[in-house]
Amino acid sequence: MKPLIDVAELEDRLAAGRRTVLLDVRWALGDPHGHEHYLAEHLPGAVFVDLATELSDPAVPDRGRHPLPSPERFQESARRWGIRNGDVVVAYDDSANMAAARLWWMLRDAGLAGVCLLDGGLAAWRAAGLPLESGPVAPGPGDVELGSGHMPVADAGAAAGWADSGLLLDARAGERYRGEVEPVDPRAGHIPGAVSAPTTDNVDADGRFLPATQLRRRFEDLGVRDGTPVAVYCGSGVTAAHEAAALELAGFRAVLYPGSFSEWSNRPELPVAVGPEPGGGGLDAGDVGGPAGNSAGSGGSVAL
Repeated sequence: MKPLIDVAELEDRLAAGRRTVLLDVRWALGDPHGHEHYLAEHLPGAVFVDLATELSDPAVPDRGRHPLPSPERFQESARRWGIRNGDVVVAYDDSANMAAARLWWMLRDAGLAGVCLLDGGLAAWRAAGLPLESGPVAPGPGDVELGSGHMPVADAGAAAGWADSGLLLDARAGERYRGEVEPVDPRAGHIPGAVSAPTTDNVDADGRFLPATQLRRRFEDLGVRDGTPVAVYCGSGVTAAHEAAALELAGFRAVLYPGSFSEWSNRPELPVAVGPEPGGGGLDAGDVGGPAGNSAGSGGSVAL
C-alpha cells in the first residue's frame, strides 16, 4: 500500500464502509498534552495512540529517549486499538505527520502492509470542512497478528561506518545538526559523516508531503542515488521515520537508526562532529557539552 492517503480518498473509504482503523498520534516534543488535544477534537472514530508509552519503551541512555517496544508489547497495543487482521490503518497527527510516521514505520516493520498516513493530517481534514468529534473512543478488541523485522534498521556500530559506503542523513533541524543548539540530548552536533536533511523540508506550508518528483530531486541533491545504501536518524528515532516515508515516496529504500542521536550522544566513546559539513569542525566526543541551549532553533519543529 502506498505510504499516503489524501482526505478525499479517506472520506470515500469511510463513506463506503470499508474496514479502516483511524489512529491519532497527537504528540510533539515539549507538549505533553497530546491526549487532551485529542479529546478536544479528532477524526470521527479515531483512537488515541500515546507515542511516549505505546510506541516507545522507557528511555535508557544506551538505547535513546524513545526505544522501540518489544514486538509482543506492540502487538498488545495494536489489538487494544482495535486492529484486526485485514484492516487498513490510517495514522495522522496535527504536526505534518512528524509523530504519526513513527506508527506508520512500526506497523510496516511489524509486517502490516495496509497502513498509510493521512497526508496533511488533522489540518487537512479540518481545512476540507469535514466533521470532527470530541471525547474518547473505545474500540472493540482487535486480533491482528504482528511480526517484526520487515523494515531495515541499523545500530550505532553500523551508523558509525555508514558514510564510508553509503549516505547517512540527519533529519533534525539544521541548528541541532550544526551543534548550535541542543535542547534535550547530552551533546550537541551530529554523527561524523552525516548529511543534514531536515524533515521540515519534506513537506509544504500546509504540512503535506511534497510531490514525489520534488522529493526525489531533494534527496538526489543531498547525494541519494539508486543502489547507494541510505540510512536516516534524528533525535530519538521518531521523525527519522518521516524521512523514511519521504524517501519511499521518492523511490528510495531507507534504513532507520532507531536509537538515533539520543543514543549516540550518550555514549562517550563515540565521536560527535559540529559545524555545517559532514565531517564537522574537528571536535570529538569530549569537546562538546549539552544540552547546549533551550530552543529548537528557527527550523519550526524539533526532529525528535
